[in-house]
Amino acid sequence: MMESNAVAYDRAKTSMDVFPMCHDCETEYGDIENRRYHAQPDCCKDCGPRVFYLDAQGRELPGDAFAMAREALKAGKILAIKGLGGIHLACRWDDEELVRRLRARKQRDEKPFALMCRNLETARELCLLSPGEEKLLTGYQRPIVLLRKKGPGLEYLSENAWLGVMLPYTPLHYLLMGEDIDMLVMTSANLSDTPIIYKNGQALRELRGIADGYLLHNREIQTRCDDSLCWELEGGEYFARRSRGYVPYPLISRRELKSILACGAEQKASFCLSKGNHVFQSQHMGDLKNLETLENYRQQIEHFKKLFDILPEAAVCDMHPDYMSTAYGEELDIPLVRVQHHHAHICSCMADNSLQGEVIGLAWDGTGLGLDGTAWGGECLTGGYGGFQRFGHILPLAMPGGDRAIKETQRLAFSLLRTSGLDGSHIPGADNFEKMLGSGLNCPVSSGMGRLFDGIAALLGIKTRCSYEGQGAMLLESAADHNHKALYPYALEGSPLVFDWREMVRAIVRDMEAGVGTDIIAARFMNTLVDMAAETVKAAGEHTGLDRVCLSGGSFQNMYIMRRLPERLEAQGFKVYHHRRVSCNDEGLALGQLMIADAKLRG
Repeated sequence: MMESNAVAYDRAKTSMDVFPMCHDCETEYGDIENRRYHAQPDCCKDCGPRVFYLDAQGRELPGDAFAMAREALKAGKILAIKGLGGIHLACRWDDEELVRRLRARKQRDEKPFALMCRNLETARELCLLSPGEEKLLTGYQRPIVLLRKKGPGLEYLSENAWLGVMLPYTPLHYLLMGEDIDMLVMTSANLSDTPIIYKNGQALRELRGIADGYLLHNREIQTRCDDSLCWELEGGEYFARRSRGYVPYPLISRRELKSILACGAEQKASFCLSKGNHVFQSQHMGDLKNLETLENYRQQIEHFKKLFDILPEAAVCDMHPDYMSTAYGEELDIPLVRVQHHHAHICSCMADNSLQGEVIGLAWDGTGLGLDGTAWGGECLTGGYGGFQRFGHILPLAMPGGDRAIKETQRLAFSLLRTSGLDGSHIPGADNFEKMLGSGLNCPVSSGMGRLFDGIAALLGIKTRCSYEGQGAMLLESAADHNHKALYPYALEGSPLVFDWREMVRAIVRDMEAGVGTDIIAARFMNTLVDMAAETVKAAGEHTGLDRVCLSGGSFQNMYIMRRLPERLEAQGFKVYHHRRVSCNDEGLALGQLMIADAKLRG
């Protein structure tokens, strides 16, 4: 076992310490002319880790573990397979009934599954690959890359237009797939909303009834780490999840920073620690909504502090008082800085691109506590690390039932119609929603761009009940005609400048009544957002004289918008910056928090 206070990378301080080298390995390890000289993981089949196969009851079976695992997979079994940062559940990709069985066992009804493909040729059978995407797939980091499907179908794997694909990244994966398995569903072994399983004993306990067999080994994983997930944008990674392969590689700041712990947000939890001009961002840890995830969060903070010898002199957290990350920061016996959510988003993008000074920022996401106590999320901000002004936002939308409207998005569709002066009586539950809106009881308002996407997706009948975050928005993006150029009418008025979407909603309803296709309406809706964003930024530039624009927040995971908005802004003379090294969603938020706190602590 690796000592709790030890730092790799001498063999005695790693999980290889329990595997004493045999005579032959020790000889080559000590021979300066041998290529394995002081190779810390040096071992062989006689003295190194051992791979074994177990049945559904956890009994080890004699024989070739890889051959047994391959035969089980080909026969339609679901296997638990130990990887580099945790354990996966794997099965055949081409058996719809089997994949649905995995969904039922894992309690993951609709969220897309990733595929592991043996090589680029097999990935091309299902997906379109650009040279940039091929480069990401074959890079040493081996992320899951989100690729466009060749056409409709395979909804049982991914209901949207993208498939997450990765190539093998450990010798175990290569040996498992061999020459006769081209593709496998490969998803993290955990139940919904809990951290990935990474220990053998835990797998045998918690995957009973889920896995039909286990391909494990006896080298311990010291730190759990999910697969990284990204799109290719402008030749590089555009992260939805920055984890295995990229963490704990530091981000370099242009200036010396105070030693700060940034606690992040609640969804897509992560943290940052700074030392000198290095910033160490943690791996993805899931949503901080249960004790299992919170305990992992605490453990990883302590691990990073020891690994990089950092003793934070201050901490920084989100303004939201109910986040577990905020509560964690409040427990620490060091000064605590509280930062507004969307200010942190914009400063995260600034730091990601090594920017100083002030910028125009578009922060689009589902929600974040605003300075006025309401939920923000469709924001145009101006400023920098030292502070910000709210230049513009979208017209707030009432949410009948509060947080229930995030899952039951027909509530948002009704609110859109009612606010736009239209009849929503055909929507199930309309009478109750009308009473809520009429009384204002349990109807918080939100300017979140994510809520606008959810409401439009529900209005179009694309998705009225969401089982995971951003589901309606992703399906709406997938439905759009990428060649359509038209947009809807809207208004921009007031100070702050408000995007009034009511005329857009009325035009959408007219299109629906006229039988216009969902693909055209979805495209017009997103074209309208691109136009609105460009006009808002133009007004902000004229008001402030700023010519740099930062795009941040989970709604900028919409690649329809990301392949159009930067080009439009650049045509207007703006320099546009998006995330490159950390995620644009809440996972990347801690970086912005840290930079704001550093500026505040320096006065």
